[in-house]
Amino acid sequence: MNESATAPADLVDKEDIASVRSALVRYRVMAYVVGVLLVVLMLVGLPLKYIWGDGRVVTWTGVPHGWLYMVLLITAYDLGRRVKWSLKWFVMIMLAGTVPFLSFVAEHFATKNVRATLAASEAA
Repeated sequence: MNESATAPADLVDKEDIASVRSALVRYRVMAYVVGVLLVVLMLVGLPLKYIWGDGRVVTWTGVPHGWLYMVLLITAYDLGRRVKWSLKWFVMIMLAGTVPFLSFVAEHFATKNVRATLAASEAA
């Protein structure tokens, strides 16, 4: 995700700014939850399962990660629709929940983009 990808897309209507802020909070929470679950799954659960034969952590983090990833996709779509992200930006943000640590990077750039869009919208 390069610097030009963080430039604000389109302006948001003044009456929609509060709803965009709410959508951003929902997205950020889900990005962190999904990211933490994926990191625990990959760095703790899989070694425990395949080295020591204990699959409990995989069950207790893998299943919630899968379901919550779907919620992350919904929140990313909701946020992106409100700030008019391009399809390429959508795909990059949505796929970030499948790579350990990448959801944190994607969340940073998405937040930066949305905040720039909101600042430009408030200034206009």
